[in-house]
Amino acid sequence: MVTDKGFSCRSFRSADGNAEHFISITAPGNLVFEEQLAYLHARHAEAQQTLGLKPETIVFKRLFVSDAINQAPAVHESPVFKESANNLVAVSFVQQPPLPYAKAALLAYHIESKAPVKKTRLSPRHLLVEKNNTRYLWSTRMCCGSHAATSSEEVQTHELFGDLIDTLKHYGANLKDHCVRTWLYMKDVDIFYRGMVSSRRDLFIQEGLTEDTHYIASTGIEGSCDHQFDLVSMDAYSILGLDQAQVSYLNDFDYLCPTKDYRVTFERGTRIAYADRAHHFISGTASIDSLGNTIHLGDVMRQLERTLVNIDVLLKSGGATIDDMMYFIVYLRDAADYASVNARLRERFPAVPMVIVEGAVCRPDWLIEIEGIAVAAHDAPKLPLF
Repeated sequence: MVTDKGFSCRSFRSADGNAEHFISITAPGNLVFEEQLAYLHARHAEAQQTLGLKPETIVFKRLFVSDAINQAPAVHESPVFKESANNLVAVSFVQQPPLPYAKAALLAYHIESKAPVKKTRLSPRHLLVEKNNTRYLWSTRMCCGSHAATSSEEVQTHELFGDLIDTLKHYGANLKDHCVRTWLYMKDVDIFYRGMVSSRRDLFIQEGLTEDTHYIASTGIEGSCDHQFDLVSMDAYSILGLDQAQVSYLNDFDYLCPTKDYRVTFERGTRIAYADRAHHFISGTASIDSLGNTIHLGDVMRQLERTLVNIDVLLKSGGATIDDMMYFIVYLRDAADYASVNARLRERFPAVPMVIVEGAVCRPDWLIEIEGIAVAAHDAPKLPLF
């Protein structure tokens, strides 16, 4: 649903009335920053009213801003960021300037459920959500909080994953079997991506994640937190007690090569199946071919079309299609490409919420990268309920 009220939303509803809702909002660029935050909060409230959602249905928000260090004080005081004791929420906060000219944008995720949903704040970084006897761990704003240039991107990557690993272990889980999705942000992806990849590879080997087992769906993209010397920051999503019968990985080697072919350690997509639905987590996807080569060099529109084809074939490998996407996050290396890319995406996917941001991709010749989640109906009564 695209509305004239300043927000877009899309929902997946099961036959028993349980639903998931995805909402995107980008503020008008002619407002000052505090007014843009107020706009996001007001439009989010209107979206909830339109969908008939109670405030406690909110689970996750990602706030995209244009200048995290300078905007952090206003963000931290804004109701769009704050949580209350009786309505906890996992909030991600990342510097990735929203396009075409906004200072703030919002992606929000709500769960509407007949079964009780319990939310527990484990720490400022980790929120535990319990539903139908399954625990979901949302980890956001993970960073080292560096106020001095004391560590490398390799050390910081290891520290962030170490925090996640320790938290999972505390609840009887582990990185290999229970972490479903990560988002890794680098202050300058052209400089710090290689170090992050190297550190992650070494840590994954220690945790039993290899090319002979599997990896984790992920996006590695330019972005930063609100600390001057943090080179890497991270969000993550894990499912504690995940039954491995629910998990499969999305690939189509006629279109995309295995990521190990160019020595990176992530899954192109991960599918988590439930009794009535399947979640398809699409990693950051770009214009590559079956050999891992970038195609359509220098042509953002042709790269966009190939990226969409790649996403579609990944989803089809898991029994879904690109028309099942609940939202898109679109990363553009060059903000000047916004108008043409936005026009094409709005024409092709008029009902899909999306946030388009300026964010350089890990290869300089990738002009665009897209990620998101698809939700498709599934009929497997023996699997756990979502």
